Amino acid sequence: MDVFTLALWIVTGVAFIVSIRKDKKKTLSSMKMARGMMKKMIGQIVGILFLIGLILTFIPPEVIKNALGKSNLFVSTVTSAIVGSITLIPAFVAFPLVGSFVNVGASIVPAVAFLTTLTMVGFVTFPLEKQEFGLKFTLVRNGLSFVFAVVIALIMGVII
Repeated sequence: MDVFTLALWIVTGVAFIVSIRKDKKKTLSSMKMARGMMKKMIGQIVGILFLIGLILTFIPPEVIKNALGKSNLFVSTVTSAIVGSITLIPAFVAFPLVGSFVNVGASIVPAVAFLTTLTMVGFVTFPLEKQEFGLKFTLVRNGLSFVFAVVIALIMGVII
């Protein structure tokens, strides 16, 4: 277990103890609510794991490593950003998927470009956004989001 995970467990434990001491009834009620929410989400979580396994089965790790790890960093980053822009995947699926890509050898920059454009740029939702906010706003927002997503990916490549 790494230091950050250990720190999160300690902070969570301390917060739980403080909460129990402050109001035991509310804390236990919150725990019951959380258990109910978890029961509702378990199907989605299993589905996410299944989807990631399916994707990694059809796209062998070598292909991911070659396309996103060993190839030209600029080309793979821009390609990942474009694919992320036109793909519509919920964030709670995207984060573990990108983590799996990095674990099999994808470079962090294209992986972050994919993830950030996936959550920031809306090619699939463009018609709805255009209808609600207008063409100019939608074009500017998506264009700036794409540019900033690539910048964020490059910065993450330097940091990590």
